[in-house]
Parts: sequence; structure tokens; C-alpha cells
Amino acid sequence: MHLAYPAVLAALLFCIGLYGVLARRNAILVLMSVELMLNAVNLNLVAFDVWLRDALHSGQALTLFTIAIAAAEIGIGLAIVLAVHRNRGSSDVDRLRDTAETDAAESLPGDEDETTGTEDQATAPAGKAKKAEATA
Repeated sequence: MHLAYPAVLAALLFCIGLYGVLARRNAILVLMSVELMLNAVNLNLVAFDVWLRDALHSGQALTLFTIAIAAAEIGIGLAIVLAVHRNRGSSDVDRLRDTAETDAAESLPGDEDETTGTEDQATAPAGKAKKAEATA
């Protein structure tokens, strides 16, 4: 068998995975696209191992390590996505990035009014309640 067939298939799989990572907004679909890219790498490793007729089968050994790393990445990634979905109610990647930037900008120390040195007493409990509600 020619090396070109699995190499072209792996390149197509990798391009589809790359498009999925760049274009999708759902975090689970992004994780699936990363897995597609890793499978394209695994296909290349095995194809080149067969083509080179390596006695140690190092391409297949590296593929096993890649599969183990991918399984760990999916387990940790899904746990993070589920935790974020429970807290925020959405797994939209763009929305999460925007929320993180606004939360960091609002909670910087030294942002209070420098002229008085204290917060407004009427808005302080409301702000703390919002932060407690967001973290719960």
C-alpha cells in the first residue's frame, strides 16, 4: 500500500479537526475536534511505522502513548466543561472568555474611588451578594 493514502486521509482529518477548533463555540465540540486531530497524528504514526518496517515498532508505541494522553485529556476536559456548565449555565467558549475578562476587570484591587477611599455603603452588600451568587 502506498504511503500517500493514509497521509492524505490524516491530513484531511487534521484539517477538519483544526476547522472544528477554530470555528466551534461549544466546548464539547472543541474537545471532539482536538481528538480528531490526535487521531490524525496516530494514523500518521502507524502509517509511517508500517512504511519504514521498523523492527521496534516505535510508531505504534508512540501511538499507544498518544491514545493514553488523549484519554486523560478528555477525562479532565469533560470534567472542566461540566463544572463550568454547572456554574455558568453555558459551555459557549466565546461567552466564557468574555465573562472571565469582565470579572477580572471588575475585581482588580484599587479600582474603588480614590477620592473617598471607601466603597458606597449602599452598593457594597449588593456587590458581595452578586459575587456569592455567581460562585455558588
